Amino acid sequence: MSERSRLVDAGFDVVVIGAGVIGLAIATALSRLGRTVLILERDIGIGRGITSRNSEVIHAGLYYPANSLKAKLCVSGREALYGYCASNGVAHRRLGKLVVATSHDDESVVSNLLDRGRENGVRGLELIDSREISRLEPDVKARLALHSRDTGIVDGQALCLALLAESERNGVVLALGADVRELTQRSFGWEVEVSRSSGDSEQIGAGVVIDAGGLDADHIASLAGLDIDALGWRQYPCKGDYFVLGPGSSSVNVSRLIYPVPGQAGLGIHATLDLAGRIRFGPDTEYVRKPIFDVDPNKALRFRSATANYLPGLADAEFVPDYAGIRPKLAGPGEGFRDFVIEETSSHGVPGFVACLGIESPGLTASLAIGEYVAKHVLN
Repeated sequence: MSERSRLVDAGFDVVVIGAGVIGLAIATALSRLGRTVLILERDIGIGRGITSRNSEVIHAGLYYPANSLKAKLCVSGREALYGYCASNGVAHRRLGKLVVATSHDDESVVSNLLDRGRENGVRGLELIDSREISRLEPDVKARLALHSRDTGIVDGQALCLALLAESERNGVVLALGADVRELTQRSFGWEVEVSRSSGDSEQIGAGVVIDAGGLDADHIASLAGLDIDALGWRQYPCKGDYFVLGPGSSSVNVSRLIYPVPGQAGLGIHATLDLAGRIRFGPDTEYVRKPIFDVDPNKALRFRSATANYLPGLADAEFVPDYAGIRPKLAGPGEGFRDFVIEETSSHGVPGFVACLGIESPGLTASLAIGEYVAKHVLN
């Protein structure tokens, strides 16, 4: 039987739209409960969207208001992620992080982050003074820092592959090159019309549709008949650029992640390490009309100035473009905190559809917890 005939005729308990880390985590959690699941991904591979273009940081849970989904799912997801990575051979490191105060005004922000982190149930937090900062990270200059011992890094692509392997062992089907064009409510649930890379189209029956479409999640929600503007669910693409040091440039040595105090729309231009030990700087925040991934080399001076505030050894360093990512923010420019939207939409007149919108940071950290939350609480 051809793949096309099999997908059309079979029908599934759940269709998950999107094969980034969120979609894969949801599909895996559902497969553990015995649901039949189809993942639809318009790209030709998994984890190629938001998952492939971020800092790959495992966050502790410092930044989010108490009892928000971001706070709760980050904290529970962090420990679940460390355990999953250890059990499945996914490369990761629990490095720790310093959130540094370089001015008097920053000190109160750092102290407030300590209070918020403790309120969220984050362990391993400590305020340290300039002497202790110098002992831990000799190249960092700051007045005060919040030391978060449970922050780390992870190989996001390896995590996606591990989730896919587990879900496929449980019977999940992945269809690549499958672009969702229409969603139509039927008596059995949903009919999903998909266009294939070959140019053919097909219809797939599903009891429930889960929208894990990343940057296109608001578009998918509108296909389901939801008024995303009335609900406040329109996503605003926010671009973040990353830079690295040029060959032969001044260098610094850090063994932890180094963050400034958070800004209006992001966490500030921070210094992170990848699993190979390479240091990179970013992201900044720039709202854009549509996703673009080129890095403006003219930002180099601004990146250097920002990082030299806490790494003075980089005052004369050469910064060169590395890569860029896009965050699907629910908060537009100048707006305040917006939580994840993870909601079954019967109350909005669209039963059997689960919207996952605004899944930006700490989405990677929270991914396993999001999967369990959808499988056990949203769908019950």
